[in-house]
This record gives sequence, structure tokens and C-alpha cells, in this order.
Amino acid sequence: VDAKGNVYAVNFARQGTIGRTTPDGKSEVFVELPKGSTGNGIRFDRKGMMYVADYTGHNVLRVDPKTRRVTVFAHESAMNQPNDLAIAEDGTLYASDPNWKEGTGQLWRIDPNGKVTKLAEGMGTTNGIEVSPDGKTLYVNESVQRNVWAFDITPSGITNKRLLIQFPDHGFDGMRADVKGNLYITRHGKGTVAVVSPEGKVLREIEVLGTRPSNLCFGGKDGKTVYVTEVDHQRLVQFRTDTPGLEWQRWQRK
Repeated sequence: VDAKGNVYAVNFARQGTIGRTTPDGKSEVFVELPKGSTGNGIRFDRKGMMYVADYTGHNVLRVDPKTRRVTVFAHESAMNQPNDLAIAEDGTLYASDPNWKEGTGQLWRIDPNGKVTKLAEGMGTTNGIEVSPDGKTLYVNESVQRNVWAFDITPSGITNKRLLIQFPDHGFDGMRADVKGNLYITRHGKGTVAVVSPEGKVLREIEVLGTRPSNLCFGGKDGKTVYVTEVDHQRLVQFRTDTPGLEWQRWQRK
């Protein structure tokens, strides 16, 4: 979601695009990505620039929403297929990087100058990724293994890997935090979004009108509307929650 409340989703209408949906539900193809690029996770920085995980091009792309110009912000051939992105207060990006065929995954950091650093390897199928409100913890989930891991963020990388929670069934996909640090996790196959506290407790689950929710984000006038891309019916659904999203709050303070 951008500062004006528009929702952006990759592969809108067809592969290789990014679509934009206004707060009142009007949709259009916003940009066509370069040939060979396919988008996955999207994040915005506080200047309004859009960053897109390009899993077929092994890139993180940058899109200027004003001009709709697409450039390669970072490229790393050692990436399997960058999947989802998290962004810290200072604009540092973190990318999950699963290898679905092998059932493994990596984590990467992309500095504001575009420098790429590998943070972890030998994990499961890393997917949803998020930074805590205080900027001290990196969370990542593993879709196939159904784990949610937490790491301490340090100047040199990440440390102190620990299991926050493991689910007994159904996969994971996107993950976002609210201002209290609760994680909203799409449960692919179950058709819900699970809300998990920073202590690793499931607070509640919200049904999302289809069994395969993929990604999610916070928006709306008060930051308490959660938008979910839902694959079964190829649609965008929404629900209301009681706490604003972390990224939405950042927009208000820019």
C-alpha cells in the first residue's frame, strides 16, 4: 500500500505486471516489468519508492511510482528466487529466498546503496519476512516446514536464531507486523490469516474467503484495514483489525 492508500499486487491480469487498486476498488495494470522479470513481494520506502522481489531475474527492482520507470536496484545471481521483502526504518531491505525444489532457503540483506549480503543459508523454504517495530528483530517463516524464526539484527548481520512458533499443518506465505509487533501470517491451504504475538502465541485467525491467501498488507484511512491477495478466486479481499500496521504508521511520520 502506498501513502495514498492504493494497493499494489504483482502478476495482475497476467504474469510480469504490477496492478494498482484504489481504496474504492478500481483496478488497472500499473506497470509492465522488463522481459524476464516476474514480481513477488513489494515494499515501499519512506520516500515513496517501490521495491519488488523479481524471482525470475534474481533481482530487487525499484519502481518510481511518479514516472513508472523500472530499474534494477540490486542483482545477485546466487539468489535462488527472491520471494518476499521486509524493510527497516532506515530503508534496509531483507529478502527471503526459497529453493522450492530442494526445500531449502536463504536470507539476504540489501543495503540502501544496493549492496547485497547473504545473511543465512541452509534454512527451510523461507517466505514471509518482517522486521519488528523496534528494528531489533528479523522474523522469517518457512512455508513447507511451517516454522516462524526470529533473529537478532546486528550491524554485521543476524544472530541468535530461535523458533518463535511452529504450526502442525498448512503452509505459510506473506507476513506483516502491526505497531504492537504482532505478526499477521497468511496460512496457505487453510484460508486464514493467523495473528501471532511477539511471544509466539496465536491470538486469533481470520478467514479470508478462499483457501489460498498469498500475501497481505495494511492500509485504509486508519491503517487497520488488511488487504489479502487470494489465489483461489484471483481477488483482493479485506478485513478490519484493531491495531494499525507498522508500515502504515511509518507513512504518517515521514
